[in-house]
Amino acid sequence: MAKLLQFPLDPFSRRVRLALAEYGVAFELAEERPWTPSETLFNLNPAGIVPVFVEDGGAAISGIEAITEYLEETRAGKTKLIPGQAAARAEVRRLTGWFDTKFYAEVSEPIITEKIIRRFMTRETGGGAPDMARVRYGLSRLRDHLDYMGTLADHRSWLAGDELSIADLSAASHLSVIDYLGDVPWTDFPVAKLWYQRIKSRPSFRPLLGDTLRGMPASASYADLDF
Repeated sequence: MAKLLQFPLDPFSRRVRLALAEYGVAFELAEERPWTPSETLFNLNPAGIVPVFVEDGGAAISGIEAITEYLEETRAGKTKLIPGQAAARAEVRRLTGWFDTKFYAEVSEPIITEKIIRRFMTRETGGGAPDMARVRYGLSRLRDHLDYMGTLADHRSWLAGDELSIADLSAASHLSVIDYLGDVPWTDFPVAKLWYQRIKSRPSFRPLLGDTLRGMPASASYADLDF
């Protein structure tokens, strides 16, 4: 069976998990800790970064873009997550890149690093109390992104167009980690909330709602479909 090396609260790992579930691919999970990557992870990906997708035969694909394209080419079947003609696929990739670069740099990375990663690192390696200035910056930028997502969802069936795509899975993966922490101001962004409820209610999302991190429980509404 294929295996995914991942960290439960890593948005890129979550996106691959969602994609595999949408494709209907059976796979095993192997947990890695980003602050102490294992020798196994380094052997499969010299960068020491998750996610890494490992085929039955041992072939390893690393890098979120490479894994995304690989799975679309080898697992898509009737379910395509980069659907449509050339222009539609370009829009899917544009928005996916938006969340993987801009959203990650402005929101996911500062919040995840300060509120999760540093909590488990030793002081010698940069651990300790979170830098709340970085957290406040991330939360302020989150509002702009939610507004943009609401605009997209208000004019389209899904974020990139008429069909569910990897852009939706990318956005939901990043948001779900912030939601785990209870930091998404959903009441101020009702259109984005309705879109997220649709994603959250999909069968592919259910395993993510059961994720837990020792010493850091999920927010009260994280697993609630009617939050």
